Amino acid sequence: MSKEYDIIIIGGGPAGLSAGIYASRARLRTLLIEKGMFGGLIANAELVENYPGFPEGISGFDIGERMYQQASRFGLETISAEVTSVDPLKDIKTIITSEGNFSARAIIIASGAERKRLGVPGEEMFINRGVSYCATCDGALFKDRIVAVVGGGDSAIEEALFLTRFASKVIIVHRRNQLRASKMAQERALSNKKLEFLWDTIVEEIKGNNKVSELVVRNVKTGETSKIVVDGVFVYVGQIPNTSFLKGQIPLDKEGYILTDDRMGTQIKGVYAAGDIRKNSSRQVITAAGDGATAAISAEKFLSS
Repeated sequence: MSKEYDIIIIGGGPAGLSAGIYASRARLRTLLIEKGMFGGLIANAELVENYPGFPEGISGFDIGERMYQQASRFGLETISAEVTSVDPLKDIKTIITSEGNFSARAIIIASGAERKRLGVPGEEMFINRGVSYCATCDGALFKDRIVAVVGGGDSAIEEALFLTRFASKVIIVHRRNQLRASKMAQERALSNKKLEFLWDTIVEEIKGNNKVSELVVRNVKTGETSKIVVDGVFVYVGQIPNTSFLKGQIPLDKEGYILTDDRMGTQIKGVYAAGDIRKNSSRQVITAAGDGATAAISAEKFLSS
């Protein structure tokens, strides 16, 4: 027999925690299910400078922790479990998890996204042996070493700048001839003497013996391949939505993102989505929090009707 709630939230990042704050404060019996760390991907960010109310910046971990404490104060229940599937079509919806089944009249899906992998030879082999997706987690392991960062967006540049605290040199490998990061991040990167740039370049292979020792790269304009000597490589080439447990149950776009309206509603009555999981999300912590608040308000109106 599953335990029944008013709302079940899947995911404990900024979107899920914000939804938890609004739903619990509305006196709705709410359960949040998270399989990992509260805060989601932002928890790995050493410094978030664009979240309102923190003029000196705040760590991503602290954002997640403060949101969690705030939601808990209003009575949000949480459980550490992995959601394996959902049955969303009935009035009482069922969520199947590694810790048992739970039921609710409304669901908010905020399971976020994970770092996309390069998909090149050697990548899987050298994970935790020079290949990383989290500079904050692993940067200190590369003191006075040479590392590469693959990508040109905000995450790639912010993490590359963080790595300059430890590494002797950081080589940014980017498939385009200019960065996609914000202007402020670009200015910092281009003026940092520890950063070097390989433009119009992609990684073809990651090589080494017991650990990473070099990258095989290719210039996308000339087709010329070459090798660069590095001790590690940090990958920031986009995200993949965590929606594998929803396939066949919730309408998704071709990339696996959830389709929503402007009230965060899906095509299934009583099912909402918020944050990075949603098609056309801005993938910013502040918009994820806004999505979560909107989803909870919409769910509350649905339940009261």
